[in-house]
Amino acid sequence: ALTPALIVGIWMHGWRSLVVTVVAIASCVLLEWLYGKVTRTRNTVIDGSAMVTGMLLAMTLPATVPYWLVVAGSAFAIIFVKALCGGLGQNVFNPALSARGFMMLVAPKYMVRFLSVDGVTEATPLHHMVMPALPEESLLDMFLGNCPGSIGEISALALLVGGVYLVCRKVISARIPLAYLGTVAVLTLVFAKTESPVQWMLYSLLSGGVMLGAIFMATDYATSPVTARGQIVYGIGCGALTVIFRYFGLFPEGVTYAI
Repeated sequence: ALTPALIVGIWMHGWRSLVVTVVAIASCVLLEWLYGKVTRTRNTVIDGSAMVTGMLLAMTLPATVPYWLVVAGSAFAIIFVKALCGGLGQNVFNPALSARGFMMLVAPKYMVRFLSVDGVTEATPLHHMVMPALPEESLLDMFLGNCPGSIGEISALALLVGGVYLVCRKVISARIPLAYLGTVAVLTLVFAKTESPVQWMLYSLLSGGVMLGAIFMATDYATSPVTARGQIVYGIGCGALTVIFRYFGLFPEGVTYAI
């Protein structure tokens, strides 16, 4: 389901996007295997969850991120967030998002360098919205992925394709993503910071990690509610916190901390 987003990331930002993804997946798998060996516990690499964690982590990172930082983030996700909490299904927080938060804490300067399509480092659309101002990119560019940003978050179209696939395969329910995106849409429309509320709302939905977070992160089995009403309340809460953190937080993005 994440393959379309990865393909767009490689196409727009170059092959380093693929290398970062491979490093994240490989380190997560290796670290989970090593942890099992050192602690003499059951080897859980075969369940594939470490690969998913690595892939999700890579999707939240800029293509310019140093490889050593990717390995450090993978270690935090697998050992501290997942393994020490009891393993798959016992973690309190989403491993990939927790790792991204950790990386932002220890090395923020490497986490805010984003490539444009021509390979030049420049600000993301979210940085323009902090001013506040509408981004320079068109809504179509944002929808397709023709903009600076993290590897897997730039193309709303690619993420929606992956989301539809997950819903059709009944891997996830549409409740959380719809509640999340709907809440962000309503709040940014009502509390728009420009004279074009509809445009502000659409840019808010298409910029940063909202689509990636709503479809792939907030729906994580271990850290999301199991009841239908609980999922709706959870999605609304994630959406509301995302807008609050974006409007009043220290960083332009709010998805990681909201979820």
